[in-house]
Amino acid sequence: MFNAPIPGQSLTTEPKNYPWENPAEFSDPEEALMFHLKELDNPKKLKSIIALIALGLDIQTLTEGIVRNGVIQGRHTIDVSLLISPIIHEFILGIAKMAGIEYDEGIEDDDDDPKGLRDQISRKEASKILAQYEEEGDVDLPETEVNSEPEEPKEEEPKEEEEKPKGLMSKGAM
Repeated sequence: MFNAPIPGQSLTTEPKNYPWENPAEFSDPEEALMFHLKELDNPKKLKSIIALIALGLDIQTLTEGIVRNGVIQGRHTIDVSLLISPIIHEFILGIAKMAGIEYDEGIEDDDDDPKGLRDQISRKEASKILAQYEEEGDVDLPETEVNSEPEEPKEEEPKEEEEKPKGLMSKGAM
């Protein structure tokens, strides 16, 4: 219960106590990238990477962990990690492909909207049924999954005006 830091505790320690509070070891993104690629080329680390991907860890999360660790160790800045992340991602992706294991890149598509997709399918079916009705006059409706409760837009509740503080110490206008 009392394991949380005391407010202001970070201001009581010596400055430059941690590696990320000091200037970075590599300010050039190419140098930082070469450092990471040499580290990842170690056979022991390659086995660990392959094992993590085989266990289901996505490549994006693994890449973020690697570059975040570089920042924490003071190897490079956050800005440099943003620049080198795509290359490290592709390197790890290549490792997974060469190992022949299934992998998840961890990059989500914004187009993967099942509700929007269902709406498009329903519209197409409705237009087909309408066209069939106009031609034949009689239509056999297909069995479809219908949501019994239509979604209604939620109305915002009007906000009540807060009482202004009164008294000698209030911050009101004078």
